[in-house]
Amino acid sequence: MSDTANWPTPWVRAALDLAVLASLTDGRLHGYAIAQALAAHGFGLLKGGSLYPVLNRLEEAGDVAAAWVEGSGGPGRREYDLTSAGRDRLDRELASWRELGETLTTMSTGAIRNG
Repeated sequence: MSDTANWPTPWVRAALDLAVLASLTDGRLHGYAIAQALAAHGFGLLKGGSLYPVLNRLEEAGDVAAAWVEGSGGPGRREYDLTSAGRDRLDRELASWRELGETLTTMSTGAIRNG
């Protein structure tokens, strides 16, 4: 896990909704676990001020569902789960990101040949 992201901050911000959805594909997680999953995958260590607004936005959009889970021996916490709408959004937006990457690669390869 790294404190710093593998990519420039604007890229991380642009991909954060999608990255949060992707972090939930294996099941429900609480906010801190989502932050750890994102850090483990190169997004850097996010602060709550960056993560929780994204989770709230995704919940309002119906892409994640949140539930309060009582803690065993500790405080309770909100856990987030990917909804079917969120899974559809993830699939759709991943396809768009792949297309963007392929377009940029094609453009840069063409620029090298034509340059």
